[in-house]
Amino acid sequence: MHVTITVESIHNANAQFWEQMLAMRLEPIDETQLRCIGAEHVMGSCDLSGVWAGSVEVRLSRGLALHATSAMLMQPLEQVQANDTLDAIKEIANMIAGTIKSALPRPCVMTVPFAEVASADFCILPRTPNSVTVFFGHAAGELMIRVWERSEESKSETRELAALCA
Repeated sequence: MHVTITVESIHNANAQFWEQMLAMRLEPIDETQLRCIGAEHVMGSCDLSGVWAGSVEVRLSRGLALHATSAMLMQPLEQVQANDTLDAIKEIANMIAGTIKSALPRPCVMTVPFAEVASADFCILPRTPNSVTVFFGHAAGELMIRVWERSEESKSETRELAALCA
């Protein structure tokens, strides 16, 4: 990665949000192998641009997404609606990405967060040449945070893949 985003900086950004905002503790999962988060998880992301260009992605298992939404809205689990969960995931992505953004060189601009339900499993290595991914566990499920730097090569690869899938 052009700018070093460390596992520790992701741990800190995550703890700041979950512990201070929701009074929930998520434990890091040490992983050196390919790891997956199951189908029907909820994904939120924010793109960053400037000196550093990339994305901060959060993916939550359905159970953890429901518990987080319930805590954020101070509502019982059974009252949480699908749109509430997507809004909560956007806010989680926004808060974690904002904390990570503060450690990046200036200028740095962050987009409005995006969220969706991912229908397929998502599997990734903890480190690639352009990304750092950390998993966290909670009794309600798992969280994955990926900080992904976009090089010019990866931008063109993404466009090519999108064209093939269209």
